[in-house]
Amino acid sequence: MIRRPPRSTPKPSSAASDVYKRQGRYSRHLIMPEVGVKGQEKLTESKVLCIGAGGLGSPLALYLASAGIGTIGIVDFDVVDLSNLQRQILHAEDRVGELKVESAKKRLLELNSDINVETYNLRLTSDNALDLFKDYDVIVDGTDNFATRYLVNDACVILDKPNVYGSIFRFEGQATVFNYKGGPHYRDLYPEPPPPGMVPSCAEGGVLGILPGIIGVIQATETVKILLGAGTTLSGRLLLYDSLQMSFREIKLRKSPDTPKITKLIDYEEFCGMNTADESQADLEITVDDLKGIVDSKEKITLLDVREPGEYEICSLNNSRLIPLGDLTSRVHELDTADDIIVYCHHGMRSLQATRILKGMGYGKVRNLAGGIDAWLSLIHISEPTRRTPISYAVFC
Repeated sequence: MIRRPPRSTPKPSSAASDVYKRQGRYSRHLIMPEVGVKGQEKLTESKVLCIGAGGLGSPLALYLASAGIGTIGIVDFDVVDLSNLQRQILHAEDRVGELKVESAKKRLLELNSDINVETYNLRLTSDNALDLFKDYDVIVDGTDNFATRYLVNDACVILDKPNVYGSIFRFEGQATVFNYKGGPHYRDLYPEPPPPGMVPSCAEGGVLGILPGIIGVIQATETVKILLGAGTTLSGRLLLYDSLQMSFREIKLRKSPDTPKITKLIDYEEFCGMNTADESQADLEITVDDLKGIVDSKEKITLLDVREPGEYEICSLNNSRLIPLGDLTSRVHELDTADDIIVYCHHGMRSLQATRILKGMGYGKVRNLAGGIDAWLSLIHISEPTRRTPISYAVFC
């Protein structure tokens, strides 16, 4: 069962009096005509659901709590990892291994003990999304995969909830507001998902640790504006940020007459092509334990690294050959179809795509290393990988 947020945030009988008593906290809001006492009361009575307590969810939740949002819901099923701390400022070293939702709740209540924080340690699915979303005023999407983004969008469309969207990759970020007052939604921007593995996640491609702070704060700003009914939101505008150039630009978004009407939730992993390969993912994979056995037996194999040269320089498996995924089809002649090929990348997504490409081109003996080099370093704990710097690859990203 999903716990319901309270219908109203517990507070003294007079909300206005309560705000004035705490004017030391909200005084800079109270003196603004766009907020004032009534606006602060709106924020206190509002409920916002944050999907993800990671890079985007961290600054987002912190600023929503600071602003006095009465109920903040947090959905995440992950635990705090040391590699998160480069960008996920909700968490700390002494909370590594702790559930992210519990770590986030502690930090938010440290910041503002007057708010209510609801935690949902679960994976968002088509079975629970509508039930989870319906009691919240605004849904904020801080996820990093296409299947969940389509799920969040469709649930918001069905329930007519604003969807405050953000995404980040390496040095660039995007933000907009979907499904607000009849405005465009995610499927108007992306009618179809990209092929599986074509767009790396932040875990695969990296992200500047500061970047989610910028985009997450923009999401928090849009959320507060929606709740106050103030200003002009990003609805109908996709804001693009390039941190290397320190530039912002906008793309106009419009509702498309070709976008099909959304009436129900579907299998989003299947929609994004994650379950439709001729061979299942498990059939194409080899575990790090099995690879270790092959290495120890000195059986002849070809280790193919499909990451980028910069990643290869940080850390690679001994005797591996580098052919970045983007170059694979043009350099496939460098590989022998008779070889036993094991493909790897950082976490296993790009290498899975490379494995399927090679299978389609007639390479029968090709397998993907499940979990990638990150799994090898995490589980094997031995010195087979060549480390070219003192930085652990698992921590680097």
